[in-house]
Amino acid sequence: MTCLPDSALAPYRKLLMKTITSADNPRFRALLKLAHSSRERRDAGLSLLDGIHLVAAYAEHVGAPNEIVLSRDGAENLEVAQLLASLKVDNALLLSDVLFRQLSSVATPTGIIAVVPTPRIATPQRLQGASVWLEDIQDPGNVGSILRSAAAAGIATVCLSRHSVHAWSPRVLRAGMGAHFALQVIEGVDLTALATGYAGRIIATGMGQGKPVFKTDLTGDVALLFGNEGAGLSPALAALAHETVHIPMPGRAESLNVGAAAAVCLFERVRQQAQ
Repeated sequence: MTCLPDSALAPYRKLLMKTITSADNPRFRALLKLAHSSRERRDAGLSLLDGIHLVAAYAEHVGAPNEIVLSRDGAENLEVAQLLASLKVDNALLLSDVLFRQLSSVATPTGIIAVVPTPRIATPQRLQGASVWLEDIQDPGNVGSILRSAAAAGIATVCLSRHSVHAWSPRVLRAGMGAHFALQVIEGVDLTALATGYAGRIIATGMGQGKPVFKTDLTGDVALLFGNEGAGLSPALAALAHETVHIPMPGRAESLNVGAAAAVCLFERVRQQAQ
């Protein structure tokens, strides 16, 4: 371990540290349930942010987390110390490295996890502005990638259907790279009901259906619809779209990953708006 300079130890001096070394500790067991159970996270209304980048993004966009958990190695990390100096927290849990690895969702943990309240945003009666709608997307990496692309493309709202993967799961958070905190992420949405009251244009994506996306107006208030990895959009939701678009693929690939397809559509919108 690298010894920190005296100046880097200041964040730790103001923290009330509780050390946990036993897997039977009640607080550790509660954290372990949060780390490994989607149901537990939903019931508790809490999410775990694993790593320096996610914790820093949360602090920048939202504020101080409920709780900080450190590993022994993390407590010796200068970047972690600098992050703690910027956070307005006065206590932390210090875990042995073995216990911390049981909580972490990454192969090489950076040694810091934040416990934060999961935003619970009600579906608005009338959604306004450009948005992305995800129907029954199951892969956490796909959802995280789409959230990241949406945030980068200037989209404010992403709506997920009831049977999509939980947007605040550790794997989605990791793939999103902090995009969650720059977006309004609304889960459990009845997308067909939302479509009936949407004032903008609804644009569905499909395999080889409709106009090429590069010849479709994506500017203004649009809702871009992306469906399940295998089944695509449901017929009921696709029927409510004003237009259906596809991405031309001159190569031999059968299809694009939905995360890649969303990025193409979102940045075609960015290109059109810049003209």
